[in-house]
Amino acid sequence: MNLSVTLAGKTFKNPITTASGTFGSGAEYEEFVDLSALGAVTTKGVANVPWEGNPTPRVTETYGGMLNAVGLQNPGIELFCKRDIPHLLKKKASIIVNVCGKSAEDYEEVVERLADEPVDLLEINVSCPNVKEGGIAFGQNPDALYEITRRVKAKAKQPIVMKLSPNVTDITEMARAAEAGGSDALSLINTLTGMKIDIHRRRFVLANQTGGLSGPAIHPVAVRMVYQVHKACKLPIIGMGGVMTWEDAIELMMAGATMVAVGTANFHNPRATMEILEGIKRYMEQYHIEDICDIIGCMG
Repeated sequence: MNLSVTLAGKTFKNPITTASGTFGSGAEYEEFVDLSALGAVTTKGVANVPWEGNPTPRVTETYGGMLNAVGLQNPGIELFCKRDIPHLLKKKASIIVNVCGKSAEDYEEVVERLADEPVDLLEINVSCPNVKEGGIAFGQNPDALYEITRRVKAKAKQPIVMKLSPNVTDITEMARAAEAGGSDALSLINTLTGMKIDIHRRRFVLANQTGGLSGPAIHPVAVRMVYQVHKACKLPIIGMGGVMTWEDAIELMMAGATMVAVGTANFHNPRATMEILEGIKRYMEQYHIEDICDIIGCMG
């Protein structure tokens, strides 16, 4: 039975990774998860300088998921390289680094700093607000997405994976813009913008008013968008969005994802990634599937 997959020229032992922002850099999950058994660990977003994130409260449960407005709080690239990368290497994990920034120069600085680090892929979070363009996310304008992709690709030594925002009219337009800009792969979907109001206090639950909706409620949207992007461009895809079970992971792979990232599920079940991986193995045995790659994009 072959569980290995190849994405952007890199081979991973299986298709399961973690979704950025839900797993840190793995240290807090080691009691429950063998990091070396995962296809890869996708780290929390890292910027050129430390970010404090948004004011609290910044996380709340919702029906079928959760809203977060953490604001990409992170320790900055220098501490990340000193602390997190060596730890993941010690645990024999494959590493996908999520990169965030507020300007094209921020992204360039981070990918240049990572050029000589032993990491496998760079996942570029284009849902960050572009401070030079009035705060609109890089990933919500195809021209801006093309430009940030082109600039990051020119500086990066590792393959880049542009992480697409679902908060757009046409996800395929964004996918094609990233492809034209030179991206080596795509990941989708990031969170959907949502809001929750405390009707008794007549105030917003999150200090930021809006937050990113994740969890099982968004899974059908993720499946649809992964399928559309798989049909619209030739880049391999890391699929994510509400993956709670192995069935969810298989569904995204059939829609066109080469790898699958598990996010919100980690919060209520720290062994979610391991259980999903075991479920995929049982599924392959049940249906006599010798190679996991045979199901990728099998829906056409």
